[in-house]
Amino acid sequence: MKRPPFENVSGPAAPLPLANINTDAIIPAPYLRSPSADLGAGLFARLRYDDAGREMPDFVLNRAPFRSARILLAGRNFGCGSSREAAAWALVRFGIRCVFSPAFADIFYENAFRNGLLAAQMSQEGIDHAVACAQTAQDHAHFTVDLAGRTLSCPDGQQIAFDVPAFRAEALLRGDDDIAVTLQYADDIAAFRASDALARPWIHDFGHPA
Repeated sequence: MKRPPFENVSGPAAPLPLANINTDAIIPAPYLRSPSADLGAGLFARLRYDDAGREMPDFVLNRAPFRSARILLAGRNFGCGSSREAAAWALVRFGIRCVFSPAFADIFYENAFRNGLLAAQMSQEGIDHAVACAQTAQDHAHFTVDLAGRTLSCPDGQQIAFDVPAFRAEALLRGDDDIAVTLQYADDIAAFRASDALARPWIHDFGHPA
């Protein structure tokens, strides 16, 4: 299957450099009770809203220009906790295309790429610099993510390198999901099955229904 290819992302980057943000903080369980729930509205709900459902004015995504952020600057161990894939869904539904962190929780990391979300590892020094730029520049905090070049360009002109495995970056740039990536090797798979059927025919003999 195909999804829209990943293109360079530009705009404000929301600074949220808290360590150990878990998947329940990213998308609280009450938003998972209905298939029609607005996951974008539920993103970081316990941080975004008070008990009456009113926006918390100090939370980053409730402030301009970060309401329209497509880039998130996160702390270490982002996405820890439960394995809920809805954490990636909520970020994408809100409009986030890229999350930068010094380290991601393993399952969240896998879920991110499966949903077309770039989860890019960046040094702590790089995160700190980008967060400082986002916090000081505010309305002029224009960042650009160059996936092919593996760089994040900051408002002060500095380019910060980030890491993404080559096969994941290529899949995002092509717009391939896991099935499409596998189908690239369809000829190799068919050739192996044919040769293996000759070498080990009993493995490929599934019998015939009576």
